[in-house]
Amino acid sequence: MSELEERNVQAHGAPTDLKKSDFYYDLPEELIAQTPAEPRDSSRLLVYNRADGSVTHTIFRNIKDFLKAGDVLVVNNTKVLPARMYAHTEHGGRVEVLLLRRISALRWEVLVKPGKKCRPGTRLTVDDGLSLTVVSVTDSGERIVDFECDGVFEEALARVGTMPLPPYIHEKLKDQSRYQTVYARTDGSAAAPTAGLHFTPGLLEEIKSMGVEIAQVLLHVGLGTFRPVKEEAITDHKMHSEYYEVGAEAAEIISRAKREGRRVIAVGTTSVRTLESVAAEDGTVAPCRGNTSIFIYPPYKFRCVDALITNFHLPESTLIMLVAAMTGREKILGLYKTAVEERYRFFSFGDAMLIL
Repeated sequence: MSELEERNVQAHGAPTDLKKSDFYYDLPEELIAQTPAEPRDSSRLLVYNRADGSVTHTIFRNIKDFLKAGDVLVVNNTKVLPARMYAHTEHGGRVEVLLLRRISALRWEVLVKPGKKCRPGTRLTVDDGLSLTVVSVTDSGERIVDFECDGVFEEALARVGTMPLPPYIHEKLKDQSRYQTVYARTDGSAAAPTAGLHFTPGLLEEIKSMGVEIAQVLLHVGLGTFRPVKEEAITDHKMHSEYYEVGAEAAEIISRAKREGRRVIAVGTTSVRTLESVAAEDGTVAPCRGNTSIFIYPPYKFRCVDALITNFHLPESTLIMLVAAMTGREKILGLYKTAVEERYRFFSFGDAMLIL
């Protein structure tokens, strides 16, 4: 058993018999947000206080009313790649290619549609300066491919790639930067850490001026995070691995807060997964990097994260399971029911929730 598997067993405690269907809720299609709020911090915010059970409805820019000096906000500074491109086979067939994970300079793990056109050895041409060859097929159906590029790969990707919006978003994104956080720094994600989309530079400055510290970690979001849970018993679901980094500065900020009994507030489930993958028993973290496939669901004992800012997630997804680990399953389903009744906007471009 790996160290991460041992950590999972310890954190989850008693075995669970929870099923995928235990995390289902009804969502009217019209509540799936198709465009981002403008400005970013004008989205709505549902605040749930676990200490007294209170629920507050407000606007995201008012989140500072629920923060205090000494709090630490942990954000994921990954940057979304223009990871979707279109290629054609030697016979003219059109293939969609979605970059998932970089293995080496020109070798990538990708998702292709339709897969039947992409057996090992298949060569695909994107444009005159970029092509790829399928090397192998993974157990879960992704392709390992080698690119051939005239010039710098990143420049070619910027030329041919488009932002990989989730399939439930049907509107064309007019401003590609709206699927990036304002603090996005390191290229590598196939999807945005969407809880961070609500922050503006001005709001972050206001929060820092209150005495709130901001720590930046990195987790490159792969589509495995959003992959549907197919198994009815949730413990049979296997998470895909994602790359993370925790630098020395962030580790010091977070560890000092934990030692002093101050709150560590994760911005998004990706920040939660990073911190809970690396935290010691006392919640402190050390500078590190690696890959994590941590799967958080109830019951779960959080080591590092004290509070969470998150969006509203898909029914039966690993993301709603993670949030349920913080609130309890019945409570989160009740809060989602309230959000539906109050006409909150859901998913990537939707509204936010703060769990204290």
